[in-house]
Amino acid sequence: MPAVGAHEGDARASPRLPAHRVRSFTSGGTVRFADAEQRSWFDPTLWRDVLPSGELRPGGPIFSVHEERVPCRHDDVIFQPETSFRVNTDSAQPVIHLRSISVMGQELNTPSSWAGYLGGPSAPLQFHGNGTLQVTGNGCPDKSGCACGNALDGPRICAALLRTSGRQCPEPACQSPLQPLGHCCGVCGATINLEFTPDFDLQKYQDKLVQELLSQPKYAGVQMAMSKVHRAQTFLGAVSRGAAPLIQIVLIDDRAGAQAGTTAEQLAADIMQDIAQHGEALGISSGKMEVATGSAASGQVGSPRASRITAGTVMGLLFSLLFLGGILFLYRRGKLRLPALRPQHPWERMEDPEPPAPASDKGFDNPVFSVEPPDVDLGEVASKDLQVFYLNPLYNASETET
Repeated sequence: MPAVGAHEGDARASPRLPAHRVRSFTSGGTVRFADAEQRSWFDPTLWRDVLPSGELRPGGPIFSVHEERVPCRHDDVIFQPETSFRVNTDSAQPVIHLRSISVMGQELNTPSSWAGYLGGPSAPLQFHGNGTLQVTGNGCPDKSGCACGNALDGPRICAALLRTSGRQCPEPACQSPLQPLGHCCGVCGATINLEFTPDFDLQKYQDKLVQELLSQPKYAGVQMAMSKVHRAQTFLGAVSRGAAPLIQIVLIDDRAGAQAGTTAEQLAADIMQDIAQHGEALGISSGKMEVATGSAASGQVGSPRASRITAGTVMGLLFSLLFLGGILFLYRRGKLRLPALRPQHPWERMEDPEPPAPASDKGFDNPVFSVEPPDVDLGEVASKDLQVFYLNPLYNASETET
């Protein structure tokens, strides 16, 4: 959530936490009774950044993406006293959380005080819709910032914005405009997505960039938005791996034509160089920059550490594919034989194992014990062991003796 305002007492109590914003609702001039029902809580054109005193905050180099121009869950909301209003709270979420609400000159910053106001006669005339406003009294507890919480109502916010501005986004001067998270229209310039460690401090880092870079005369026309967002992670561009918190920096400038976005691109390059030198001390683990200018299409540039990780991942995948391809090639050429694996069925595992063969008997035969003779073919034995003789009646053995 961009840090653009805080109560003085809160700043003393938690100097390291991101300051919350103060948003003032405006009816946009004189409202006719015919269109009073059309004033939507999620119309970003009806909200203004104001000081804790209620005065309009002076313009500067900090801006907010469209989803964060509507009050976020840790913001203070002010309805100017001595004004009448009626706002539609239709929402994609049943409860709209806020830090505090000031209405009719009274600040309500606890759940009980807000519940008491809702029970009075004025609240039903001022708020209507299916979304319930809920005051928590809690600011952002994380020094790295908190997500705004309006992502579910992003389509409603963009529809209200386009309905007010002519139902279409302005045509950007760059060929492939960037689409920051939470912003309804494409922009020329640069975005930087930061991965951070527990040591990262959003408020301190934003102040550092404003003082050291944005304050330079050459960046006079550049505006910056910085907030924590949740970006869906993908693997090889297809498989979702959930959402990861990132710090999104959006840089735009006032250049036109072929020069649109070029000054913002230069500032993004300086930020990336500073991250390469001091990122670890700032609690920044990696950064990725994407640019779109009037003279060039959008492109991505990563920090050295992120580039090394990406290159290692890609090389590992390529090596694995080459290895598997080589095995398949050798198998088809007959140079490699893979063992045939026969799957074992569950019922085969349940069969009882065969009993072991008995040991051979090394003792003596018992002549008293009758043993069945082996089944032997007598004809085969006779042909091998028996000799057959024939008597010749004409032969006299005594005659041959002399």
